[in-house]
Amino acid sequence: MQQLSVTRLPRMSTNPFGEVPVLPVAVPVGAVVFLLQLALLLRGQRFTRPRAAVAAAIAVYAAGIFANTVFPIFLNPTPRSEPWEPALALIPFQDYELADALTNLAVFIPLGILIPLLMRRPSWWKVLLTSAVVSLTIELLQLAAQKLFSGGHVADVNDFIWNTFGGILGYVIFVLLTRVPILSALADRFRWHTNPGAAPTA
Repeated sequence: MQQLSVTRLPRMSTNPFGEVPVLPVAVPVGAVVFLLQLALLLRGQRFTRPRAAVAAAIAVYAAGIFANTVFPIFLNPTPRSEPWEPALALIPFQDYELADALTNLAVFIPLGILIPLLMRRPSWWKVLLTSAVVSLTIELLQLAAQKLFSGGHVADVNDFIWNTFGGILGYVIFVLLTRVPILSALADRFRWHTNPGAAPTA
């Protein structure tokens, strides 16, 4: 019996630009952050379950921030006809939506709450500095992703400003909550340092 020959059409790639999946990268990032913190707790003989819970929260937060601020990235972007120029927004408060400002503010509020739990003597300027460093690192990672992998985010000074404000707002919330005795006692269980000087200062 004669068989009919079937001409196979080339299969179209479902990922023509080589978009990197988020979870296989973000999950290991979170795991590394958690294990590093766990090692610090064990080395300092300060391990407790509440402190490990703080480490886990920070790890999940770090993985989420990494996934949502650096991705998407593409390994096979369309070729550029012109020399690469970074996508930068360096003028504060220009062409910046209120919704974006509120989103960036809200995203860093948890950081402002978590940071004081790690510090021996938390203060507003330490939280400000830490939030600024974390936000600047994100913007630099976005620039690197643009250069190396055709990342999909613009490095924006407005993001940096509102992220930093969000960290400070989170710290203010933390200070106000810990003025309530029952909440202060609860927070003390999660602090990494039991030094009496660890009480937060505005």
